[in-house]
Amino acid sequence: MPASPTPPSRTPLTRRARVALTAGAAALALAAVSQPSVLSPDDGRGRPSAAAPSPGAGAETAAETLCAPAGALEGGGGRASVSLCTSTGGPSLALSAPASCATEDGAARACRTTGTWTARKDGAVVASGSLPGSADYSGPGTYEITAEVRVRSTPAGVDVRGEVTAPLTLTQPLREPTHRIEVDRDRLRPGRTTTLTYTVHRDSEEGDGSGRFGVIGEEDSGIRLSTDDARCVNPLVGRHPSRKRLTHAIDCALTDLQPGNPATVVVRATTGDACSTVVSKLGYWMPRGQTFRTGGMVAGPAVACGE
Repeated sequence: MPASPTPPSRTPLTRRARVALTAGAAALALAAVSQPSVLSPDDGRGRPSAAAPSPGAGAETAAETLCAPAGALEGGGGRASVSLCTSTGGPSLALSAPASCATEDGAARACRTTGTWTARKDGAVVASGSLPGSADYSGPGTYEITAEVRVRSTPAGVDVRGEVTAPLTLTQPLREPTHRIEVDRDRLRPGRTTTLTYTVHRDSEEGDGSGRFGVIGEEDSGIRLSTDDARCVNPLVGRHPSRKRLTHAIDCALTDLQPGNPATVVVRATTGDACSTVVSKLGYWMPRGQTFRTGGMVAGPAVACGE
């Protein structure tokens, strides 16, 4: 049986508590406790303080979570203090917006946050999405995060909306990708069948040869994807005994990915009068004993459609 993981020391836990108090969010404290990664201490503006440990190259310091106060919203029966938090440690940048709510009489209440977010780095938009959500990580630096949020607390009756923003400075180096996808074409033509040859590479010595590879067209476009590859199927949906398969998608179970031994998957894409972009993705795991959440996902190149 693998040894139990070493519990976190008292010092990081004290720092986490200080960050949570600075944000004024009980929910932030909960998020910090539930995250297995390291919450970097900050100076209140989303920048690591001098006491923050420098990230190393080892697996123990490969991830970081950083939170900063982002704003207070009032109205709708109360007040919400919102923080913005990012987590890195792989190819993705994850963003969440924990909040604490208080009714007009000052009573604290648990609350839920929904909305959208945008991250800018050096003035350019580098990522966006829904809350909570993730996008490709573009490396260390200061990210200006802006979020349009709705914070609600039931049955307290708190319901507020607004924009919050915070700068978050991340120090995690951009890791080399462990997997990548190539395709031999960049365009489909309407009303034709196009053969797409995908090559799936595993470039890292870490992990194993398993990967779940998907090719997906636009559902309502009428595109049909097919293959003779025995490792692949059109995904089965619905409840047994119905047997409906999605003809706009292909799902492949790859089991022999190794550095120097990529997998090739040939897919036929048949379009009607309507065009459809085709995207690809690869889900993989990096087995580490009985540890959960050791996988990742890589997006492949998109194949456009048009004359």
